[in-house]
Amino acid sequence: MNFKSKIFYLALLVAGLLASCSKDFLNRPPLSEISTENFYQTTSDLKLATAALYAGTPWAEYTYTSYLTIGDVMSGNMVLGYNDDAVQLNTFSVTGLNGAVVANWRGMYKVIAHCNTTINAINAKTPESVPEADKNAALAEARFIRAYAYYNLGLLWGDVPIIEDNTKLISSPLVPRNLVNDVYQFIVNDLTFAVQNLPEAVGSDWERGRVTTWSAQGLLAKVYLSWSGLASQSIGERDQALLDSAKLYAGNVCKNSGLELMDNYADLFKTENNYNDEALFALRWDPTTSDWFHGNMLQIYSPGGTEISADGQAGWFGIRPSYDMYLQYSADDTIRRKATFMLKGDYYPELNAAAGGYTFTGESGMKKHIIGTKKDNNVPIMTLYSSAEQNALLRLADVYLVYAEAILGNNSSTADGDALMYFNKVRTRAGVQPVNSIDADILLKERRIELAAESQYWGDLVSLSYYNPQKAISLLNGGERVPFTYNDGVAEPENPFGVITPATANSFRLPIPSSEITANPKLLDAPVPYF
Repeated sequence: MNFKSKIFYLALLVAGLLASCSKDFLNRPPLSEISTENFYQTTSDLKLATAALYAGTPWAEYTYTSYLTIGDVMSGNMVLGYNDDAVQLNTFSVTGLNGAVVANWRGMYKVIAHCNTTINAINAKTPESVPEADKNAALAEARFIRAYAYYNLGLLWGDVPIIEDNTKLISSPLVPRNLVNDVYQFIVNDLTFAVQNLPEAVGSDWERGRVTTWSAQGLLAKVYLSWSGLASQSIGERDQALLDSAKLYAGNVCKNSGLELMDNYADLFKTENNYNDEALFALRWDPTTSDWFHGNMLQIYSPGGTEISADGQAGWFGIRPSYDMYLQYSADDTIRRKATFMLKGDYYPELNAAAGGYTFTGESGMKKHIIGTKKDNNVPIMTLYSSAEQNALLRLADVYLVYAEAILGNNSSTADGDALMYFNKVRTRAGVQPVNSIDADILLKERRIELAAESQYWGDLVSLSYYNPQKAISLLNGGERVPFTYNDGVAEPENPFGVITPATANSFRLPIPSSEITANPKLLDAPVPYF
């Protein structure tokens, strides 16, 4: 089988798998239907198989429907009116019919099914002629991505079913939820394997963008940091052993990876820098597709008109920063603010560059992920549904902040040299003055600003709720989750898009989609151990 034939075969394999996922995560074909005896025979075959895990329909559905609405609207960073699902998330009135909730659950389990199928096929089909290290590296890629999906599910739902072999669901489709601590242990097991078997760097240009051991160690540190709060034995404190593990792995990335932050924050989100070293894990989209739910669809959220659209079709949703998010930026934090959110009068030379740039004339809108026209990106076939931006889900700056927080641990504040060094690297890159001491509030605010519009802040609030629920609740209820007008440099809050009900401890776990409960009533049963 020649190289082109293998690519064609892989496309059919993936298409068959994803087509089978159209209803719910329990509907899976037998492995024999999506694999052949003449694939998974070489290292190149394995790399083709794992390459398909970095994008595709499951990720597209999640990115379009849930990435911003759950990560940033529900957390209070952004607001989106005239969208019932987003209004529910903004006002804490979420039901099991919410489209963003359904898409997130369904999308993550589709990703998991794809990973499971790949893992099982590699184990079953790979001959001994393929070096063991290459086989394990391929398995490690799939297990890393599976771990990311389970981390997403664990943060949003807590107790969820752990599924390693989807073929077993054909004979036993009704499965219970598993305890959230077991979900975290499963994630850690996958990531530990990935740490041990992924390379430190990719070996060729064709492999650029694949995860490495540094990606796995960064995500493992983040998982340990979240889990440390869940495993807490007392309110207000986190498990010290898990904090130490977070510190160990994040410190390895900070000190031993050789990776550095890019000089310019705004450059992170430009397509010419898709393969930057700071992107430890990014979705690798094909900008040539115009099929619905197949590409990066984030430009649909563009606040501008046709002049900054990929193909002459303006964005559909006016997603905007909340007034509370606007208030987070200090007067000197303009680099990150402008790269993340547009305010009236902002000028962007990289958008509509052929016509001299673009000046935003609306009140406010999202800038991050809005990359402009085909000409701006030198991608003649890009559409509104297939942005060329390969958006990062884990960045080096995130790991720097995880390291600082793990060092802070259960202390009220710290002036530790390493914590300050890496925390201040993030700030100084943004043109913001360094600090001489950090505490939990400073860290959370820094993460909120640095990672705004990247679907991170809700996970941070959930992690906080594990060990300090009252503080997490107060942050949700204390912020002004409303749009604002902006004229002559003055912002004024407006009315919310719906009646905002007070957040409670229950707000940190999403309802299980109603359709999934109908298909699998065991999801309503008490969770059971997995290990």
